[in-house]
Amino acid sequence: MFGHNAESAIGELGAFASRLDFVLVPGFKDSGPEHWQSYWQRRLPAFQRITQKRWDEPDIEHWVHAITRMLGAGGRPAVLIGHSLGALASACVASDGHKRIAGLMLVAPAEPQRFEAEGRVPERSLGVPTLVAASEDDKVMSIQRARHWAGVWGADLVDLGEAGHINAEAGFGPWPHGLRLLADLAARI
Repeated sequence: MFGHNAESAIGELGAFASRLDFVLVPGFKDSGPEHWQSYWQRRLPAFQRITQKRWDEPDIEHWVHAITRMLGAGGRPAVLIGHSLGALASACVASDGHKRIAGLMLVAPAEPQRFEAEGRVPERSLGVPTLVAASEDDKVMSIQRARHWAGVWGADLVDLGEAGHINAEAGFGPWPHGLRLLADLAARI
């Protein structure tokens, strides 16, 4: 299911987990069992996942609070792995200066106005190693806007080509390439 390259990345992530926490931040309505975040969580115990009660209420502050609550529980420096609205919320928490955040992997970030979050999403460098993975045909944020936000946030942009919203519906189940991207990001922290 994952292949040799992904197994190598999983081994590296397991080693990085001795010094880093990996926190999954799903998007609107959570990530179902076929979503890459769910595959990753099942495959590697090092992945933690935020929890909240209002996955179907797209208020970015619910996500920000859930991330902050998890980070407040203590632990090692953390890498947030956010998808869609979860990517935007992760950027917000990093911009708020949470001390545990060591890096960010922001996958298919949503256009802030889709969630009435224009005034909340930071328009400055996030101050930690950051990767934005985006798609040329994502209906939730255009590649041009993803480039804009990557530049604003001081992030590296990975253009995945025509990959939709980089979710289960777009064919991203286990997403082994994503594991490699995360391992490479963690190596820089």
